[in-house]
Amino acid sequence: MKKIFLLGTVGALLLTSCVSKKQYAELEAKQKETQDLLNSATVKLNSCLEDKASLSSSVNALRDQNKMLRANNQELINNVGNLTTLTTKGAENLEKSLESLREKDLTIRKLQDAVTRRDSVNLALVQSLKGVLGNLDDEDINVSVEKGVVYVNISDKLLFSSGSYNVTSKAKEVLGKVATVVNNKPDFEFLVEGHTDNVPISRAGIKDNWDLSVLRATAVVRILQNEFHVSPARMTAAGRGEYIPVESNSSSTGRAKNRRTRIVVLPKIDQFYSMIEEGMKDPAIN
Repeated sequence: MKKIFLLGTVGALLLTSCVSKKQYAELEAKQKETQDLLNSATVKLNSCLEDKASLSSSVNALRDQNKMLRANNQELINNVGNLTTLTTKGAENLEKSLESLREKDLTIRKLQDAVTRRDSVNLALVQSLKGVLGNLDDEDINVSVEKGVVYVNISDKLLFSSGSYNVTSKAKEVLGKVATVVNNKPDFEFLVEGHTDNVPISRAGIKDNWDLSVLRATAVVRILQNEFHVSPARMTAAGRGEYIPVESNSSSTGRAKNRRTRIVVLPKIDQFYSMIEEGMKDPAIN
C-alpha cells in the first residue's frame, strides 16, 4: 500500500514538473551553443594571454635594447667629442711639424746653395792654379780638392835641398805663380804646412823633424810675403813633422813623397757664412 502511494506521488510530481520534448531540445541546443561559445572564448582568452606574455617579453627586450642604444649613442657622442678634440690637436701638431719641416728644408737649401757656391769658387780656383802652373811634373806639384778644401802639394825636391829650408830659385818661380792666383782671391786664407819623412835630421840649429817642417813652412810664407806681396794676415805657417805620411817611409820613393809642403786654401769662415746669408736673400729660396 505504501509502495502504491509513493509511486503515485512520484508520478504526480513528474506530471506537474514535466516539459515538452520540443522545449527540452531547444534548451539542450542552447546549452550546447553556450558551451561552444564558452569553449571558443576560453581558447581565445588563452591565445590572448599567450600573445600578451609574448608582447610583454618583446616590450621588455625592446626597452633593454633602447636603453643600450641610448647608452651607445651617448658613448658615440662622447667619442665624437673626443675625436674632435684629438683632430684639432692633431691638426695643430701637424701644422707645427710641417712648419718645422719647412724651416729645415729652407735651411738645407740655404746650406746646399752655400756649398754649391763654395764648390764653384773652389773649382774656379783650381782651374786658375792649374792654368798658371802649366805643365809642371805631376810628381812635383799637384792641385786637388778634398771635402771642399783646395790643396796644393809641392814636393820637397822642387822647394828645398836635402835637409835644408832654403827655398830654391825654381821653387820661387812656382810660388810666384801660386801668389798670382791667391792675390786675386783676397777673401781666401791659406795654411802652409811643412812635412818630412821619418829619417832623423842631424844639423846644427835644427833639433828634429818638427823644427825642419816648421822652418820650411815659415820660409815659404816669407817668400810669399816679401817677394810676392801676399798679405801675412792671410797666411798661417805650420809644421807637421813626419806624422802625416802619404806613403810608407820604408822605401826611398815613399820617403820622397812624404817630404813635401802643402798649401791649404780655404775661404774665411765669415765668408762662408756670408755665402749662406746671400743665399737667404735669394728670391728662389725665399
